[in-house]
Amino acid sequence: MTTPDMTHAHVASLMEKILYEVKKLIVGQDNFLERVMVAMLAQGHLLVEGVPGLAKTLTVKTLAATLSGGFKRIQFTPDLVPADLIGNRIYNQKTGEFTTTLGPIFTHLLLADEINRAPAKVQSALLEVMQERQVTIAGETHVLPAPFLVMATQNPIETEGTYPLPEAQVDRFMMKVLVDYPTPEEEFVIAERVTGEAPVIGAIATTEQLAALQAECRKGFVEPALMQYAVRLVCATRQPAKYGLPEFEPWITFGASPRATINLVEGARALAFLRGRDYVLPEDMRELVPDVLRHRLVLSYQALAEGMTADTIITRLMQHIPVPVKALESHAQAS
Repeated sequence: MTTPDMTHAHVASLMEKILYEVKKLIVGQDNFLERVMVAMLAQGHLLVEGVPGLAKTLTVKTLAATLSGGFKRIQFTPDLVPADLIGNRIYNQKTGEFTTTLGPIFTHLLLADEINRAPAKVQSALLEVMQERQVTIAGETHVLPAPFLVMATQNPIETEGTYPLPEAQVDRFMMKVLVDYPTPEEEFVIAERVTGEAPVIGAIATTEQLAALQAECRKGFVEPALMQYAVRLVCATRQPAKYGLPEFEPWITFGASPRATINLVEGARALAFLRGRDYVLPEDMRELVPDVLRHRLVLSYQALAEGMTADTIITRLMQHIPVPVKALESHAQAS
């Protein structure tokens, strides 16, 4: 299949069709849907947190239905083992040989439902998958299909029978999105739509088109001043005193890794791409800062005792670190 030329008009049309199809079933959640699209374009993994019943799983499943690629859903439970995810070697008594059975992660879009219900060894099995996009079984490496995205959900209010995600795995998620309750008006439409006839969701885009969109997205221009702004924000979470925020020192045990800087740049580029631009504005990056950083800050006991949250610290950080005022000046001169 030949990939069509991904002009801005074509991109806008394709994205609009995908969102229209998803909106047949999903009411509201505009911010969540936008972040899902950003993660898909930037080839990043997404962690979604919200109380039960907010259509987290349904949104991802509906979005997967608009793509003609593979989709798998794994319900994480305490009795899950790594082989249930990645696959295993099975001995065939008739032939006397071992054969490899690949697990459900071999798909394009993987929904890890209630990921914090599985023990650490299962969660750690996703580390190689999410970073290297490959799996090693009995010394043999198997490459996952491209594009490959993990979208995981977790419930923030139930602690019994749950396991905190290891920091190494949390860092591999590009963003952590918080999903809130719908407004009364949205909830009325939800009840009306769910109790009525179920809409039919059709495939709008192919995996080849998605791969082409991802490649085109990476061509977007990011002003070096904006990259420096991302670096300053991330570095300020590690050494707040160096950036004029000494009061943050007792609150942050560990700051964000360089992956956060990369994700800020890639995410801002994808958000600009979604909005029909081939260049990034400061507001594109600033909108994504809380989603990219909130799960990467390890707060101290003192911060927790004082009622501080990652979002509170990030908000104060953004107020203190100045936004570049001459962003895109060199891009404008070049064009």
